Amino acid sequence: MHPHLSLTALFAALALPVAAETRPNPLTDADFRAHSPAEVALGQLLFWDPELSGNRNISCGTCHHPRFGTGDGVSLSLGEGGNGLGPDRRPNPENLPEQRIPRNAPALFNLGILDLKTVFHDGRIEADATRASGFRTPLEDEMVSGFASLLSAQSMFPVLSPDEMAGHYSENEISKAVRTGQLTGPNGAWEKIAARITALPAYDAQFKAVYPEIGAGRPIHFTDISNAIAAFISAEWRSDSAPFDAWLRDQAPLPSLAAQGADLFYGDAGCAACHSGPLLTDQAFHAMGSPQLGPGKGERFESAQRDIGRGRVTNKPQDAYAFRTPSLRNVTATAPYGHAGAHTDLRAFVMFHADPVAGLATYTPQAILAEFSPAKADWAIANDPAEIAAIEQAVHQPPRPLNAAEADAILAFLDSLTDPKAIAGRLGIPASVPSGLPIDR
Repeated sequence: MHPHLSLTALFAALALPVAAETRPNPLTDADFRAHSPAEVALGQLLFWDPELSGNRNISCGTCHHPRFGTGDGVSLSLGEGGNGLGPDRRPNPENLPEQRIPRNAPALFNLGILDLKTVFHDGRIEADATRASGFRTPLEDEMVSGFASLLSAQSMFPVLSPDEMAGHYSENEISKAVRTGQLTGPNGAWEKIAARITALPAYDAQFKAVYPEIGAGRPIHFTDISNAIAAFISAEWRSDSAPFDAWLRDQAPLPSLAAQGADLFYGDAGCAACHSGPLLTDQAFHAMGSPQLGPGKGERFESAQRDIGRGRVTNKPQDAYAFRTPSLRNVTATAPYGHAGAHTDLRAFVMFHADPVAGLATYTPQAILAEFSPAKADWAIANDPAEIAAIEQAVHQPPRPLNAAEADAILAFLDSLTDPKAIAGRLGIPASVPSGLPIDR
């Protein structure tokens, strides 16, 4: 070792150059919300407990499982009406699903960051300081106060979705409330979920211990449930101990090929224009030509199966087919890829992403899907030239095709984002939950 170089300086000198202004600052404790161990432990139980679902048969962990990188390993999930886990999940013949979930289950890494601005593929929940609640959501006037964060507010939607957790029509008291538009207030769906949790003595005692105002006599609200779940997700899947993070902290160099990939990623390939910052996302929306499959994102009465992404939220033509830039943290563990999971192979997705118009022209349908015969054909959009043309026309990214060597380097860099500690989670799956219901393992 050079006598005048510290170990940190030597590692920095060995790494290939990445411009200082594009290389993100490393994550620190100051970037994340702080939560007590008791709140996190309570959230762990709620996250894995099917008691929150209308028919008591599905939990948050069913579609966000560490075995599948906090997703579920399929392109489009089978939620309510399914049995089993991941690619092995099958329709329950006694309670068949009505359709696949329209979009790929997103990963949960680093959602406890203070700078979280948007969630969901279309950003339909986003931070907005002009709102009394602090959030802009499709519920608007139905929004209630008490959500401690954007991540907490996100959880209000899956429990209200008939296809995800609530159940359909007259199957249970929660789905009935959703069906009749009773979401908040007395006898609303959220109040009914909170009543279920309150009725379980173990939960009642834990909520009173974690939240002083409940201990002083206030009832448990749905926002308390969602706040505890958010605390768990924040702590469980914080990801800042990958080789990438050691590189950002000048603690260790990237392997040679990964360093070449970083040089491309932050340089000529232009990946960091959207995949920026320590989360590797600008949290903005871009039309990248990702292929569409499944039922689409629309109302039940709509026959079209297209999914125009952000355009459905803003009603702006320029936002058609734009979707939120995903974080690339642990991307090697989170297949399939794209808002509809239309790519099962990361290398193929990276090559497609670099030149999406050319990719659309040569795309061959590929997906990991549970066996199911939906009313709306899975590949209706991908087999419709007019629909493909509309997706293509929305793309404004200049092409930057990658050769095989460049793809190898970028994939090596993406592998440096893999954080086994975060993927496994800190607390793991509990041995049991207060409801006594079975846990998806």
